[in-house]
Amino acid sequence: MYFDYFGLREAPFRITPNTEYWYAGGQRGEMLAALLYAIDQGEGIIKVVGEVGSGKTMLCRKLVAHLPASVDSVYLGNPTLSPDDMLAAILADLGVDLPENSRQARLAQLNTALLARHESGRRVVVFVEEAQGIALDNLEFLRLLTNLETATDKLLQIVLFGQPELDAQLADQRIRQLKDRITLSLNLSPLAETEVADYLRSRLSVAGYRGPDLFSPALIARMTKISGGLSRRINVLADKTLLAAYAGQTHTLTPAHLDAAAGDAEIQSHPQRPPVRPALRRWAWLSAGLAAALGLLVFVAWQALSQSPPPQAAARNPVAAPAANLDQTAAPVAHVTELARQTQRWLAAAAPGTHVIQVASAKEAAQVAVLLTSFGPATPQPVRVLHGLSQGASAWMILAGEYPNRDAAMAALRTLPAPPAGSPFLRTVGKMRTVVLPTG
Repeated sequence: MYFDYFGLREAPFRITPNTEYWYAGGQRGEMLAALLYAIDQGEGIIKVVGEVGSGKTMLCRKLVAHLPASVDSVYLGNPTLSPDDMLAAILADLGVDLPENSRQARLAQLNTALLARHESGRRVVVFVEEAQGIALDNLEFLRLLTNLETATDKLLQIVLFGQPELDAQLADQRIRQLKDRITLSLNLSPLAETEVADYLRSRLSVAGYRGPDLFSPALIARMTKISGGLSRRINVLADKTLLAAYAGQTHTLTPAHLDAAAGDAEIQSHPQRPPVRPALRRWAWLSAGLAAALGLLVFVAWQALSQSPPPQAAARNPVAAPAANLDQTAAPVAHVTELARQTQRWLAAAAPGTHVIQVASAKEAAQVAVLLTSFGPATPQPVRVLHGLSQGASAWMILAGEYPNRDAAMAALRTLPAPPAGSPFLRTVGKMRTVVLPTG
């Protein structure tokens, strides 16, 4: 109704989780990267807890969309399913349309299906939503499914999404074995006031808005208080506030419009507790540790051993676009994408013989966002992000330094401790163009 009035292509604040409106702030991007690494590791049960409307389903859908091509996903969204029905639902998602009648026979079917996928190099992850509503005996049954394994690998991995009541359930001694299997536990905190402002801008931008900020700082502060920082409430309040302003034929949103929105939605002021969040360095450490186990990140430990920064790069190509300054406390996915765009412009203009050091690679932009937070002052500058082909597969590559020739690049590399096998190596602009730029 108000789309044309505010210059929008579509509704920016629908409550249906649409991954096009994914917001990586509020540590959502870092959590996504940690979840991807944990799934790559392939062991243990993963738990994500958040209040009603905090964005658990959005995170779940974004995670499924970014899974490696070799991972098959199964979705369980009904917490009232019995163990037999759970088995039937999992088998159906795996292509087994005619489950056996007995539980034991269904377990045998599941084991056969999982073994077939394992032999073809595939793995299966089960995503369970509303896990706080699952009976204790059924939670224990889910744990038993993780016992399906070969001599070396688990055949099934489980990710639980639930409200805070899930933690209370897991404290029950009757299912302590399940709690002991949890290898990664994340808490989806409400958004802080500054994050609410970014969240609103982000969604409006995706919907096509290009004007000045619609929501004033005072209005954002009030919306944060009323919503408690919960994204679903923010969406409802923002949508109805825009509708109220449209009804009054004004582009200036006021507290009266917000109050009308809250009244219409029957939302009372939500007591907001300060977000309880681990330091970002913890996320960087966690993701780096998992990545190292997978061989995705060997540079972190290598550069951490360096006692002094390497020599600065020689004279830069005057037409090269300078890399953006990195915020060492956070590297949102949007920032990674912008760095990649800057790198493409630099790559098109730099001299073909220019050398850089590829220090790390990853499959997803969210993983790069976490890796960037691990780099310190000893990292050769500038740091760039390249999206292209690595060993024939699509990959995100982190590049450091800029040198006029191979000798200068090798000199910088030799000043650092000897890296482990498969660690940073030299690349040239000319060669990189053949895997990134359409002109070659």
